This record gives sequence, structure tokens and C-alpha cells, in this order.
Amino acid sequence: MSPKIHHTLMRLPSYLFAFLLVVGSCTSCSTHGERVLTSATGTIYDCLVVMPSTALTQEQLRGLNQSMIYNNGSAYDEPVANLYDLVRVTMEAVIPGMPQAETYFSLTQIPPSAFDDMLKPTRNILYVDINSDRYTQVSNHLLCNQWSTPQAVCVISAPSSDDFIDYWTTSGSMIRDWFVRQEMERQCSFYRGYVNADARQTVLSVFGCDVLVPEEYRLILDTLLPAEQGGCDQSVRLVWCCNNLGSLRRDLMLYSYDYVDSTTFTLSYLTRRRDEVVGRVVQGEQEGTYMETEYDVIPPQMRVISMADNRYISEIRGLWRMHGCPMGGPYVSHTTLDELNQRVVTAEVFVYAPGQKKRNPLRQAEAVLYSVRLPSEVNLLREVQASR
Repeated sequence: MSPKIHHTLMRLPSYLFAFLLVVGSCTSCSTHGERVLTSATGTIYDCLVVMPSTALTQEQLRGLNQSMIYNNGSAYDEPVANLYDLVRVTMEAVIPGMPQAETYFSLTQIPPSAFDDMLKPTRNILYVDINSDRYTQVSNHLLCNQWSTPQAVCVISAPSSDDFIDYWTTSGSMIRDWFVRQEMERQCSFYRGYVNADARQTVLSVFGCDVLVPEEYRLILDTLLPAEQGGCDQSVRLVWCCNNLGSLRRDLMLYSYDYVDSTTFTLSYLTRRRDEVVGRVVQGEQEGTYMETEYDVIPPQMRVISMADNRYISEIRGLWRMHGCPMGGPYVSHTTLDELNQRVVTAEVFVYAPGQKKRNPLRQAEAVLYSVRLPSEVNLLREVQASR
């Protein structure tokens, strides 16, 4: 039997569904009355998939997008043969901008008949219910803290395998992104209780922005980089924090400069600006070594994220390396426009973890980027608090 439903999103146009996913991630997570929930089980970026492994027919296979099936950005490198394989291609796709192949999620699959009370507290659950007697159309239900906390549950109901295939091939990546956002928000909730207040205040005083600087991070640089002939064409304000752990180092950097025009928010401009900034600031121990962006092996990728407050962010994922030194790792940056001050603000995290998997450390650091609040948001919050 499928879970009890509390929040429903019916079949919608893709652009509206993407918007509701963002809103749903911020509004649907709540406990049910005074009910006490057990702690969620499982580790971060694990997901339990509850669905049948129904074999696909030859007609269904012919109708699928072959580029989706055969290892286009997916760690699953065998042809799709059943419904679960279709889900696995999306949920276990390779995260872009990583030095080695690491997937969005680590999956465990069980049939609906095996979904018992012992498994219900799992932190991330994707439940697919296909039943022609119960459903006449596809619907998607996003639930938080249903059987445990923190927990994210997505229930997809469909009358047939064909309907589910049609739905998943168009909306599966958005479902995956919703689960990612839930993990990000959990990490931000943790940071709210463990913040470096001094570093947070420095960012607030320098940029007028608020950000949840984790308690383990230390402020290592607060500076103004002047414009240089042949280098940066305008001055850059920068704050740099780091946890200073050599074996698993996480860095947070915020920098800001004057907004000129819309050509600022392009991949080529933002990566060039990044190289100018980090090349001047992040120097190696050996003379002549400095940080730069890796363009040849795995070029950086950019996408636009729409936030719930109608703000747009240019996200770039890629690799950094030390020029003249065999060091490197992944980075993620968020760039947006501070309309109040007409300034471009970039918040970036990068990770150095030699010989280790980097997905979870990078995702934990990346969550900090989602905590950034621009001056207009900070001022509005102050006004609301003052009016109470």
C-alpha cells in the first residue's frame, strides 16, 4: 500500500513543476502536529527506491531516448532493461565537475512488498506506485518528515508503466534535484547551530550579506584587491575562510566587484574573473605556484538556479588546480547580483581531499552557498524583526 499523502503536485508543465519543486522544498517540510518522530536512518546522499523491477518491452525501449539510456553522464553503464534501471540512470548520474566519477546518490532498491516499518525511517525515499485500478493519471507527492526526521519522501503514482516512463524521462532530473536540495537544507540547519560568529560578522560588515560560516572555519584573509594593469580591470573585495585541515580541507571564499552589464553572467566572463582573483590570492608554497581553473580535462559547467525569492544564481561547477604543482580538486561557485548596491557577489567553496571521495565533503561545503542572503534580504529581515 502506498504511503498516506499530505502534499500533492499533479502533472504540470515542466517550467511550473520546476518552480513548485523549489517552493515545495522550502514549505512542505514540517512535522505532523505533536507527533514525535524517530531519527532518520542512513547516510547523506543515500536513497531508498521502492518500486517494481518490471521488465521493459521492446516497444518501450524503442520509445526511450537512447542518449539517456547509454551512459550519457550516468555511472550506470549497462543498457536499461527494467523500470528501476530507468530511475538509476538519473539518480546515479555522475555529478559534473568532479575529478573522479561520483554519483548524485547511492541507491538501494526494494519491491513495494518489502517496504516495512524498519525501512520507513530512511532519510531519502523514492516510492513508485503503479496501479491502473487506483490511478487515472500521474501524480507526484513531496513529503518531509513523514516517518522520521529529517526525511524526504517522493511518491510517484501512475496508472501504467508507460505513464511512469513518460513522466520520469521528462521530470526525473527535477525529482533528483529536489532530493539534493533537501540534503542541502539539512546541512544548513546544522550550520545554524554551529556558526563562526566573528567570521559571519566580518562578511556582514564587508558585503552587507549574511552567510552561515561553519564554526570550524577560520577567517584567514579580508582584503581589497586593487585593479591591476593587465590583470583585474577593477578592484575586488574579498573574504576567505578555511577549516585548515590538510587531509580534508574545505575553503569558503566570497568576493565582490562592480556590476557593468549583463555579459557578466556568462561562463567565460565568470571563470576569467575567478582566475584573476584566485590566482592573486591562493599561492602555493613553491614560488610561482598559484590556483587556476582546469579547462582541458573537465571544463567547468554553468547552470542558472532559480531561488524561491525570485533571485537567480549562476552556478559553476568545475575543477581547480595549482599551476606548477600537482594539486587540485573540485569547486562550486554561486554568482548573483546585489541589486541594492549594483555589485556582483560570488560565493565559492573548494575542496582538497587527496585520495578520498569528494562528493559528501563538497556537498557539505556547498550547502553554505545556499545560506547566502543579500543586503536587501538582510535589511528586510531587520525591518520585520524591528516591527515585532
